[in-house]
This record gives sequence, C-alpha cells and structure tokens, in this order.
Amino acid sequence: MEWISAFLTAFVLIVPVELPDKTFVATLVLGTRYRPWPVWIGVTAAFGVQCLVAVVAGTLISKLPATPVKLFAAVMFAIGAVVLFRGARKADAEGAEQEKEYEQKVTESRTGLRAATASFLVLFAAEWGDLSQLITAGLVASGRPGVPVFFGAWFGLAAVAGAAVLLGRWLLKRVRLSVIRYVGAGVCAVLAAVTVISLVP
Repeated sequence: MEWISAFLTAFVLIVPVELPDKTFVATLVLGTRYRPWPVWIGVTAAFGVQCLVAVVAGTLISKLPATPVKLFAAVMFAIGAVVLFRGARKADAEGAEQEKEYEQKVTESRTGLRAATASFLVLFAAEWGDLSQLITAGLVASGRPGVPVFFGAWFGLAAVAGAAVLLGRWLLKRVRLSVIRYVGAGVCAVLAAVTVISLVP
C-alpha cells in the first residue's frame, strides 16, 4: 500500500508541475520538427536518467537525521508551491516565449535514432535542477520509498511528454497553463504542510 501511495503521490504531483513547464513546450516543438515516436522515446529516456539522479540524491539525503531531512523536504515543497504560484499569471506568455526559443534551437529535420538522440539531449540539458527533479528528491528524502517514487515521477513525465507530442497544440488552445500551475502550487503546499505535521510528536 505504501508503494502504491508513493507512486501515485509522485505521479499526481509531477504532472501539474511539468505540464505548464518548459519540458512540455520543448517536447511540443520537437514533435513538430521530428516524428512523434522517436521524440517521445528520446525525451522519456532523458526523464528516466533525471529521475534516477533525483531518487539517488533523495536517498542519500534521507540517511541524515530525520528532523532536518523532513524540514528540508518541507522547504522544497514550499518553494515549489511559491514558484508555481508566482509564475501562474505569466504562464501563458512564458509558454509562447519558450516555444519561440526552442524553435530557434531545433532547426534541422531528423528521423529515427538521430531524432531520438536530439530529443534526449535537448531535454537532458533543460531538466537539470528543474522543479520536478527537486520535488522527486524531496519525496524520497521525506521517507517515501525510492522505487515507486522513481516510477511515479518517470511515468508522470512520460505522460506529459506524450501529451505534448500528440495533443500539444490542442491542449495549449483549450487549457490555461496558469490554472494548471495553481493546481500544482496547491499540491506542493499540501505536501509541505503534511511533511511539517509529520514532525509533530
């Protein structure tokens, strides 16, 4: 039950955090330049590496004394809530700017393995120190088991990448990124509060 809870927590948290993020926009642009399947494979592989690094970091942090670690995790969740909340109003405009930025970077037409490799490299560079990586590490550091957190975060990122490749333009027209960011901020705030409450004897 604990593993299912950890998986679902990671998945439910990562999706609203990443959907309005540069990850979604970069994948959308890659999907307009290359065929969808190799883009999704390359992007998802990059996410797998990033999630693994985050889980390892969270596991190492969890070896430290419990109270400081839980405080660290609560602070990470709180920072996530603030970043998402403050950026919510500008989300739609930022999405348009990021789209132009990635369109300038991705100019050549590639297929197959070359498209997957290019997609891997673009997302691998873009994701370091990203909010989703910090939150994944925070989930593990706060005591949740690493394996289900890894898969929950990875599947969440893979789902966002799939949505960007298949439905990106349609979603951008019909779903306000600002609303998604507010939802993500709320989820992060709840996790911060729950982590702090768990410190009370």
